Amino acid sequence: MDRRQFLTLPANRQQAAVKAEKAGFRTESGLTAYTGEFGTAQAVHLLKRAMFGSTPEDIAWAKGLGMDAAVDALIDTVNTVTTQPLNTYGEDETGIAPGATWVNSAPPPEEGDLDRMRWSSYKAWWLKVMIDQPRSIQEKMVLFWHNHFVTEMDMVNDSRYIYKYNTMLRANATGNFKVLTKAVTLDPAMLRYLNGYLNGKESPDENYGRELHELFTVGKGPDSAYTEEDVRATAQVLTGYRINPVTMESYFESTQHVITNKEFSSFYNTRKITGKTGAAGATELDDLLDIIFDQQEVSKFISRKIYRFFVYYVIDEAVEQNVITPMAQILRDNNYELKPALKALFKSEHFFDPLNMSALIKSPVEFAVGMAREFGIEFPTEYMAAHESLDAIRNHCANMLQDLGDPPQVAGWEAYHQAPQYHEIWINTDTLPKRNMMSDSMISTGGFGNVKIDPLAFTAKLSDPSNPVTLIQDALDILYRIELSDTSKAKLKNIILLSGQSPDSDYYWTDAWNAWISSPTPANRSIVENRLQTLYKYLMNLSEYQLA
Repeated sequence: MDRRQFLTLPANRQQAAVKAEKAGFRTESGLTAYTGEFGTAQAVHLLKRAMFGSTPEDIAWAKGLGMDAAVDALIDTVNTVTTQPLNTYGEDETGIAPGATWVNSAPPPEEGDLDRMRWSSYKAWWLKVMIDQPRSIQEKMVLFWHNHFVTEMDMVNDSRYIYKYNTMLRANATGNFKVLTKAVTLDPAMLRYLNGYLNGKESPDENYGRELHELFTVGKGPDSAYTEEDVRATAQVLTGYRINPVTMESYFESTQHVITNKEFSSFYNTRKITGKTGAAGATELDDLLDIIFDQQEVSKFISRKIYRFFVYYVIDEAVEQNVITPMAQILRDNNYELKPALKALFKSEHFFDPLNMSALIKSPVEFAVGMAREFGIEFPTEYMAAHESLDAIRNHCANMLQDLGDPPQVAGWEAYHQAPQYHEIWINTDTLPKRNMMSDSMISTGGFGNVKIDPLAFTAKLSDPSNPVTLIQDALDILYRIELSDTSKAKLKNIILLSGQSPDSDYYWTDAWNAWISSPTPANRSIVENRLQTLYKYLMNLSEYQLA
């Protein structure tokens, strides 16, 4: 099932769809700077791709700045997260009181369920960080890197390491790819996850070395030709790294390091790393990364992954030539600093090409966090009540195939890498009803820890809530990425907001809204709230709501 099958396009996009099909679903546009209109549609497109959802305030902010300044602000803004996961589970063998953070605790006992009890605390905390994000691409990039440099909580088995790993990804989210790769290589969570902390001279462990080439840097495409010889040499370079469980820092144990020379294949220009003794052995990692990052395929591989995550999953010959190749060149020209390449992509004609809008299916996390942000859902301030709500949402995302902290495999979630379906994997006969159930609950009963959408508060932020025509258009601009036909919008107005009154009876809704504003009695509230709940429930149940 592709996008055309998933969604019936309105008449005003039929011609574009035919053109897209002839062009392999993409046009010939590239990284040339976009100079077209930057209206509501373009602002929402930018915000939904760079962030999780787009609030009315976000849209006004972006349009006020203009495209160029908005992209710069989104990519340059770095947020410092001041919250930490808390003890939401009760008794803690390391002495952490309920409501206190465990991230700097003593190591959890190897036996028992303490660490497992911390998992939901960490995942709920991370979800709230996403919901509270500033206007920045940072949180979206943290999720991108989490899927790229995968770790799994149930294999690391120390939530302290996982939390520290998250903060490391966040600190480097839009920094330097090569620097980030080194930080990942030495991070305790990754050393634990891929057995790096067991890698010694007697029997070099190739687990991380293989993934460093195959999944993290050069990939396994047709132009990637690393060899088993390269994997073995990499494993030898990385011998000797260990973890201090008290300080949660990695260190280099020189007595466990292979001191012989390491030779690489012709793919890496037959380079050689001279073996070093003592503490100098740790410098071989820098030599290794220099060899790998001198291979141009690194820049192309990461450019393709960024493209598939933020733009579209099909990379045809035109995209490879007009987008991937120049983007990779920008990365190399800037010594793998990410910001110049990200800015070039998000300011490009290709990014704002209408055929790249409304083209991605939201992941479960994008669906849930975007809904929470766009509708301004309020969460309890008391830590246990907040945790229960957040954990219920997080658990539902897991049931819809995306469990934060626990991708299903080292390659990440299938929807980001599994050809030919890619993001279409998110939608099936099991997950789509679960999405509808979640949005239905959020707009009506508040079944996820009793948090729910306040349709009146959301509607009050629109430009003219008393005008039913404007109300529907404003709501669609925020919630949808595909324009509904005038006929569909008229039906929404007449059947839901006007309760079946004649089409020219707009005053029916106007009077009801104004009555509520001037006299917010329970009776007046009920009249408008019931209709708004029905409207937003209907909109979120349509397939268009699944697109970003």
